[in-house]
Amino acid sequence: MKKFNGLAEFIAAEGTQLGPTEWLEITQDRVNLFAEATDDHQWIHVDPERAASGPFGETIAHGLLTLSLIPHFTHQLYSVDNVAMAINYGYNKVRFITPVRVGAMLRARAEIASVTQLDGAVQAVLNTTVEIEGSDKPAAVAESIVRFIG
Repeated sequence: MKKFNGLAEFIAAEGTQLGPTEWLEITQDRVNLFAEATDDHQWIHVDPERAASGPFGETIAHGLLTLSLIPHFTHQLYSVDNVAMAINYGYNKVRFITPVRVGAMLRARAEIASVTQLDGAVQAVLNTTVEIEGSDKPAAVAESIVRFIG
């Protein structure tokens, strides 16, 4: 994990590559809990028997589950000390490239693409890639925006 000692050090890190994180296994229990939380019970996610004869041969994680793991991975990629708070400001782009099969191992890498000073805050754009162990293509790529309040 890269630790930045305050906003000035973080601002100077524009262009820095971060990661990779530790691997995280995507279990059926995690997928089922996500389905419960979001009321998205589509069979390709939660019905292993039916999914076995479906297009992926087994259940897959929701794309939004993969996206929602970015904060988990971010905590392993970097931290900025001496700030009041960090706020997820949103996403400019998100693409789900490869389905994540249950049992897959995921990790992430990121680049601090840009850092902009605002009135009383700093805004950063991070390009994050969520990788699947053994796959040439990533699970997802996302351009996220984070605001740090001094």
